[in-house]
Amino acid sequence: QVQLVESGGGSVQAGGSLRLSCAASGRTFSVNTMGWFRQAPGKEREFTAHIRRDGGLIYYNDSVKGRFTISRDNAKNTVYLQMDSLKPEDTATYYCAAANNRLVGLLRTRPDLYNYWGQGTQVTVSS
Repeated sequence: QVQLVESGGGSVQAGGSLRLSCAASGRTFSVNTMGWFRQAPGKEREFTAHIRRDGGLIYYNDSVKGRFTISRDNAKNTVYLQMDSLKPEDTATYYCAAANNRLVGLLRTRPDLYNYWGQGTQVTVSS
């Protein structure tokens, strides 16, 4: 099993920044794919960003491209999501996810293909 714990959420004004962290523990050697998803009230869970185990194959949802940056520190078993130029429409609960399989192409955006999930951290952006 793999446990994921997110942190770093909060409330900011539009144009501000936040950095989310996702600390992984347990059988982390089995994980090949890490992703961030978000879910706003009344909406489906939405893919946000993806990074492979070696830090490659970074991929973003078009809605956050150029504003968000995903990275990882394997020594700390931690994945980060730096969020800049935040907009009110970025308001959501953000979830960290991990998959045992290597996901490529649009498979990276499918939440049903991720094996492990964190509890989520709330991000609220006010105008």
